[in-house]
Amino acid sequence: MTVATFIAIRNVKQTRGAMAGAMGYVSKDEKTLWKGISLVAGHNCVPQSSYIEFLTTKKRFHKMEGRQFYHFVQSFAEGDRLSPQLANAIGVELAEKEFPDFEVLVATHIDTGHLHNHLIVNSVSCVDGRKLHQNTADLQHHRDVNDQICLAHGLSVLPKSQKHSRKKRMEPGEYQAGLRGDSWKLELVFVLNQALREAEDKESFIEWLEREGYQVRWSANRKHVTFVTPEGYRCRDTSLHDETFLKDNLEYLFLYRQLYGFDFWSEEPDGGWLSEVSYNAEVLTGYLEQAMDVPDPPLIPVWTESKQRQREALKKLAHGQRLENIQDFEEDEGYSFGMSM
Repeated sequence: MTVATFIAIRNVKQTRGAMAGAMGYVSKDEKTLWKGISLVAGHNCVPQSSYIEFLTTKKRFHKMEGRQFYHFVQSFAEGDRLSPQLANAIGVELAEKEFPDFEVLVATHIDTGHLHNHLIVNSVSCVDGRKLHQNTADLQHHRDVNDQICLAHGLSVLPKSQKHSRKKRMEPGEYQAGLRGDSWKLELVFVLNQALREAEDKESFIEWLEREGYQVRWSANRKHVTFVTPEGYRCRDTSLHDETFLKDNLEYLFLYRQLYGFDFWSEEPDGGWLSEVSYNAEVLTGYLEQAMDVPDPPLIPVWTESKQRQREALKKLAHGQRLENIQDFEEDEGYSFGMSM
């Protein structure tokens, strides 16, 4: 079961443009609009004019350079009965307690299967102009206060003995848990697919995930990509049961999108994201051979009828849907969901 967490997002770009981009992203209507109500609030600022207010504070105290903002994500347990409005109020409460003299934009996202808040904090105090500095001890203090607030509202928090534990493998029972929509790994698959709808290259893919509270460990000298969820669970690309997310295939996909273009928010093709590459594989292979001294590109998976059914079943689980014929799926692929009547 996931629990309430609070993490800091690493924003490499610290420019006013990057700050505007982050504020615009977290405030998108498709992520924050619930029953006609905007779940975007401000502490010491008005949401609609928060960017201008952030800049006005910086200019007032002559601190326009250096770090422009901090970005945090506050997540809640799936099992807690929490309304989006209460989630937003809890985010504002945390902002008031931890950043009393700073302007904070608080946006509640409801579009990823689990409620979470984004907090964008001005780096300059609107009261006395001091610069905000954060270290590991500060982040731990934020987490402790976040736990106190969540407990006061009857929400779940991670026991201290488990705060640094990491789950590394998908246990057999997790597929059954996925049928109830509370598997962290199936949630990760869902989020990765969402990111691929918007990302045209590796950088934008990683940036999208970081905005949602995920960490991505992707380096040239490592064979695999490791994803870390907002709750701290680690998952290697090979453990996602979908060849799309293997490092080599993602690099191949992003190269294709750079060469041939990409329509943002496009739906995944019936044959999977990699099918868009397979149609031009020969041309793309020629480009790779001429432009780079690299080994042959990875083979594009051929989705047999059986493999396609497996992939579609896993996607349904990731979206919280029920499987109509679990027995056939198990017989085709050798999976056991541990279902009991």
